[in-house]
Amino acid sequence: MAEQPVPERKPLVHEEIVTLRVRRAPKYGVFLAAGAVLGILAALILTFAIDGSEVSPYTQVVYSELQVFGFTALICVVVGATLGAIAALVFDRVGGRRVKDVAVDHERYRY
Repeated sequence: MAEQPVPERKPLVHEEIVTLRVRRAPKYGVFLAAGAVLGILAALILTFAIDGSEVSPYTQVVYSELQVFGFTALICVVVGATLGAIAALVFDRVGGRRVKDVAVDHERYRY
């Protein structure tokens, strides 16, 4: 086996210890997606709870189960995503109070 060459180390120009503040924040996209998925599950449950086989008193049309699912999913996904965003904001406010100071070694090399 051939030995690989060791890369050259560049001369160190500057080194200092810096104190930074670290704060954990939730990922909003994950909370929005989780809320949307829960909204779809709620729409699926409501689809079987709502009987669409009768004639609608407003439109005089009989809706299939797929149509009922589509209508309820439109509403439930939006509501679920909104509740997920509110949950993320609450977790951000509660978790935002816990800020840590961390010492970081900052090194700068010449290229």
